[in-house]
Amino acid sequence: MGYTPGMMVPATSRQTRIFEDRAEALAHFFVRAGEAPRLLAFDDAVGCPLQQALAVVEWTAAVGILAEDDLIHAARLATDAAAAVVERRDAEQRVFIYFGPRMDAPPADPYEGTLLYDEPGVRAYIFAQRVHAIAHFLRATQGHGAVVAMLGRRAPELRHIRRWMPVLLREPLEGGARTAQLLAGWFATSGAGLLFVPPHPDEPYSYLEVGAET
Repeated sequence: MGYTPGMMVPATSRQTRIFEDRAEALAHFFVRAGEAPRLLAFDDAVGCPLQQALAVVEWTAAVGILAEDDLIHAARLATDAAAAVVERRDAEQRVFIYFGPRMDAPPADPYEGTLLYDEPGVRAYIFAQRVHAIAHFLRATQGHGAVVAMLGRRAPELRHIRRWMPVLLREPLEGGARTAQLLAGWFATSGAGLLFVPPHPDEPYSYLEVGAET
């Protein structure tokens, strides 16, 4: 994937499954995810590109844009820009913050949110409600190549994404079947799993899972 951060992770078990049928692949994903927080592609025919995922996550954490205990409610990764909605504790309440490149922001500021900062490379708004933050995210990105936290009790924690993504993407799937287009992913303390969109319509779906060995 071109970038592997040097994070310490425990010994892991690893499994790969290939599915010809989309419904069967998604069913397996949800069974394996259980109650774990998950991200789903906004456009499930296209997925979310992961070529820059590790570099983007590490860079945003290193410069202080994202914090370890942030919950990721939406994200879009591209070769030239990235955007995200995170849930963060502010004193005794939770707030939702949109981070995105200035060029992706719509002409008018969202009336539901407050401008947090406006720098040359990124613009951020803070929202009191998740629905308003997600709505602004979708307006700004059009949902292209995005993933959104859905069908779960809570959003994934950045700490678990940073912990497991390097392990998940370290090796290709059997037969080199994996593409970099993510259809769905779950992340928990004990492990994580990714389901990938087929590279071509007549090829299978690929599921990759890792877990901490006890």
